[in-house]
Amino acid sequence: MTAGQRPVVRTASSGTFGNGMEYLRFGSGPKTLLFIQGGPGSTVPKGIRRRVFRRQFEPYLDAGFSVWIVTRRRNMPPGHTITEMAGDYAHVISEEFGGHVDVVVAESFGGMIAQYLAALHPDAFGRIVVVIAAAELSDWGKDIDARMAGAIASGDAGRAGTVFAEYLFPETRLGWLRRLLGPLIGSRLLAASDYPPEDVQTEARSELSFNSRDVLPRIQPPVLLICGDSDRFFPKDVAAETAGLIPDCTLVWYEGLGHLRVAASSRVARDVLAWVNGN
Repeated sequence: MTAGQRPVVRTASSGTFGNGMEYLRFGSGPKTLLFIQGGPGSTVPKGIRRRVFRRQFEPYLDAGFSVWIVTRRRNMPPGHTITEMAGDYAHVISEEFGGHVDVVVAESFGGMIAQYLAALHPDAFGRIVVVIAAAELSDWGKDIDARMAGAIASGDAGRAGTVFAEYLFPETRLGWLRRLLGPLIGSRLLAASDYPPEDVQTEARSELSFNSRDVLPRIQPPVLLICGDSDRFFPKDVAAETAGLIPDCTLVWYEGLGHLRVAASSRVARDVLAWVNGN
């Protein structure tokens, strides 16, 4: 650390905002990064998952950001749409962040929300990054998320784990492995699911009608879109179409990687910071 440089404070704190959205904050840097996590379902990370997030966000802390992981509202109305979820995030930015955050990084389901946040609430942020999301979810993705949400809502750990294993091992020939790992994965999933199960169902239903193509041309702030070219949730042609519909979009491909491997890649934070600092 050079003379006069302030040390990076890496403490974590958590709580609940006035509208029922929970948060976990890392660091105390002067710049603000809001992270919108995937789904269906959103939770404040705990245990191993919290440590994984901490490692992923370390480059942002080093760059002077405080990182806020903010969940969806609790007890959403059954018909709550992705557009309305974007409004929830705009509301919390208005009420809790003084009306503006420097950067929004949104992943998967969160990236679907972020497309509407960018189009309908452009003054809420400076720059926005959409990771492993695009204008429409594949039929395969809708099916697997619906089955996952149903299993979580019913408390069926084995079924939830077996469905989640399809994310990792989608090949039909590996069904035996999914069934073997299902109970173990499911017990961990349900142990971490401290959100109302009805909210998981609400998010899964909102995916069925999600199609952001009409609003993408309205996005005026610059967008960074990071996608894997082997993503089964958001196929390559849909991601390329999404980038083409956004007036100011930088598209970065992670070649040979699928949905979960892009999400776990240490490249994401580096690419986000390079884009933020280079524009």
